[in-house]
Amino acid sequence: MLLKMTALALFGLCAGGVIAAGIFAFLAIIGVFPRLIGKTGTKKHIMLYETAIILGGALGNVLDLFEFPVLIGGTWFLAAFGISSGIFVGCLVMSLAETLKTLPVINRRIHLSVGLQYVIFAIGLGKMLGSLLYFSAGIAAP
Repeated sequence: MLLKMTALALFGLCAGGVIAAGIFAFLAIIGVFPRLIGKTGTKKHIMLYETAIILGGALGNVLDLFEFPVLIGGTWFLAAFGISSGIFVGCLVMSLAETLKTLPVINRRIHLSVGLQYVIFAIGLGKMLGSLLYFSAGIAAP
């Protein structure tokens, strides 16, 4: 029984490590990290970025695996975490869209010469309002 549990734990950790490495490689390949570093002009802090990415991934996996309750900060901490997660997902989606060259295709198909930023803003605003409605109406699982 102990051998079976040890083997399952080892396989689970290896599978989780492979998936995490794949996600971080995907983020690096589509250019999320280099783009953010370039836009903020903080390339002199590249070691800090690498350390934060590795520690964030490892800490996130540990918190998810062991389900530690977060007892600090309350609502403000939750709001800051939600906003930070939303910004990250937004950057990820825009990097993926830019990599796949979807924005020029949309631009040509709807014959939009100016104002593409307003279309993108409207899509993001719609997603945000939909999420707020979803969670405020209690539709989300407890």
